[in-house]
Amino acid sequence: MNHFENLKPQNVFRYFGEISRIPRGSYHTKQISRYLVSFAADHGLTCYQDGHDNVIIIKEASKGYEQAEPVIIQGHMDMVCEKEADCKIDFESDGLDLYVEGDFLKARGTTLGADDGIAVAYALAILDDDTLMHPKLEVVITSDEEVGLLGAKAADLSMLQGHILLNIDSDIEGHFLTSCAGGLTAKTDIPATYRMKEGVGIALTLHGLLGGHSGSEIDKERANAVIEMGRILRFLKKRMEIGIAAFSGGLKDNAIPREAECLLVIAKGQMQVFDSYIAEITEILKKEYAVSDPGLCVSVLIKEQKQYAVLDAASMQNVLFYLGNVPNGVMRRSTNIKGLVETSLNAGISKLDEDAFRVTSSVRSSIGSRKAELADRLALLAEYLGGTIRIEGDYPAWEYCADSKLRAKVAGVYSDMFGKEPVFEAIHAGLECGIFCDKIKGLDAVSFGPDNFDIHTPKERLSISSTERVYRFLTELLRSMR
Repeated sequence: MNHFENLKPQNVFRYFGEISRIPRGSYHTKQISRYLVSFAADHGLTCYQDGHDNVIIIKEASKGYEQAEPVIIQGHMDMVCEKEADCKIDFESDGLDLYVEGDFLKARGTTLGADDGIAVAYALAILDDDTLMHPKLEVVITSDEEVGLLGAKAADLSMLQGHILLNIDSDIEGHFLTSCAGGLTAKTDIPATYRMKEGVGIALTLHGLLGGHSGSEIDKERANAVIEMGRILRFLKKRMEIGIAAFSGGLKDNAIPREAECLLVIAKGQMQVFDSYIAEITEILKKEYAVSDPGLCVSVLIKEQKQYAVLDAASMQNVLFYLGNVPNGVMRRSTNIKGLVETSLNAGISKLDEDAFRVTSSVRSSIGSRKAELADRLALLAEYLGGTIRIEGDYPAWEYCADSKLRAKVAGVYSDMFGKEPVFEAIHAGLECGIFCDKIKGLDAVSFGPDNFDIHTPKERLSISSTERVYRFLTELLRSMR
């Protein structure tokens, strides 16, 4: 990070550089958790670490702030690990390759992890600066947020005294979130059996899609590679004999799949007609997604002719039926808040294994009954096809607080600093605030952060100037809470 030493705030970017050298994908947070514990020890701060890698660091109030209400500063340590196909980084052992381009901090070939590494960097910079004025700080850095808010759900918060929560896990400067959707992860298994088929192997890849966060960008109507690959296969099956030997797509349940791959088997004499059908369906998809996914591409690679294990007729029918009928995308829009997605589903990960076709989906809704109803629809579909479903990571919605004192404080500080009013809004993505509010009764919360674009994709980029402005706002907000 030496070539970032001129970035402001210097301590924020220094700490962001340090944590970016530590592998911290979801389910692999032990190293970053130990780093945070070591930081607390080096600074003489009270620290709690649990068996789920959650870390809580306490810093006492500045002089004159001893009677102020303690403030909880909260973010998560894990990141979504997505990378370009030619990127050699191993997320379990390698750090990120950061670089600056104009006003943006980026990572070569991978997600940047500013979601939510910037919260960690902000918190460490504040804890490290004894010149700042603030109430007692209770910094909570959770694990495995990106895979169902697992760390927050497991965390013991009984030692916390604060009833003010500053969640730093949003990505539009000046926009402050005051409620969010609840969600769950649905894992569906559709039984699969195979037969042998002689033919030419065809590696079919759908790629070039933009993907994105399945909460904040589900309303952009971007193509889901898993769903659209199913459509391609149905298109082909109606017109010619095919066998399906392999299928996979997507990496995270909460990231819209950008790529999907399938190994098909066709008769040797069918190559010419196969090419014409692929050209036809590719043109259809390109036209439909010309605005949302202009880079959409279907690639074909011819393999050897031999005997392949392919899905038998019933299994192939079930897999294609599932992909053609599984709910996906925006299900309902809010009738209370204009423009807000109320309920959605993202078929995020798919994999054809030896015994089953497995799909992991992210279900979100700001209304609990709608979330349950959508999960029931998935269960009915799985049951109809002789499959099973498991529900994991169910978390509550964060409900709007009509008489928030914190919201009024935020509005006053923000307008005084920047000469304009902040935007308060709801979001369809899931945040840990709902879990914190459920565990700490009477908690007053807002969520905010600097401009960070295309999160959960290798195009993720963090605005440097926005990072500086939001840090100034955060420290001034704390100073105002005397």
